[in-house]
Amino acid sequence: MSGPITNVAGYRFVDLEEIDALQATFRSVCVDLGLKGTVLIAPEGINFFLAGVQASIDGFVAHLEGDVRFQGIPLKVSYTAYQPFNRMNVRKKNEIISVGLDHIRPVEWTGEEIEPTAFKAMLDRGEAVHVLDTRNDYELRVGTFTNAIDLDIRTFRAFPEAVSRLPESMKGEPIVMFCTGGIRCEKASAIMMEAGFTNVKQLKGGILGYFEAVGGAHWDGDCFVFDQRVAVNPSLEETNVVVCFACREPLSEEEQASPDYVLGESCSYCLGRSDVVPISGE
Repeated sequence: MSGPITNVAGYRFVDLEEIDALQATFRSVCVDLGLKGTVLIAPEGINFFLAGVQASIDGFVAHLEGDVRFQGIPLKVSYTAYQPFNRMNVRKKNEIISVGLDHIRPVEWTGEEIEPTAFKAMLDRGEAVHVLDTRNDYELRVGTFTNAIDLDIRTFRAFPEAVSRLPESMKGEPIVMFCTGGIRCEKASAIMMEAGFTNVKQLKGGILGYFEAVGGAHWDGDCFVFDQRVAVNPSLEETNVVVCFACREPLSEEEQASPDYVLGESCSYCLGRSDVVPISGE
């Protein structure tokens, strides 16, 4: 599969100090290369989602490889016929994945990874394992693994409290957790281990890595992504899921057919909510 625009995402938990200088450098590099997307820089590491022509992506990767701290970052790559981002942002943050627990440091302690092929083999054999979705509720509605545990959280900051509600019996039982690209599970696994869960693994590369390695086996639906594509299928192709301009909820084709969905104004999720003000698309 190919297209004129290459989309690339990656992250690394690594201690960074000169945040202001890194922000300026990455902004200059990305603008010079004509890239669009987001680079997040925090004392705990870097997280990026970028899109551009292949030569520009190659230039960005070459810049990463020039810094020993960013060498060999695993990349998630896909292709589109258009630029899925509106602008280029390089932002400083306190955390690249916000959970509000300063002592949770994946650079020091995180869960064991399981390869997509090994995870699929477990599911193929019907092994007794809890499959735990660490993502937000609106992401799960677009798609998830068959029989995955839904923690019913709106943001990742609610994850620690949701974990505390899991049955005590699960603490010694096998758990495989997953997220979109793997980054949330780095922190989620550490949080669960701190809470006493002793047999926790995280899906290496997340959902996108699983799609790339083994396709859509044991997966129901599409995968929500944080750009204008909204969702991709197991072939990493853009789907027909859209986002409501008013409340930002993802909408399936069936939900778009609802009389409650008025383009640019409302959908069934935001009707009756006083905190939603219709906005125009960018």
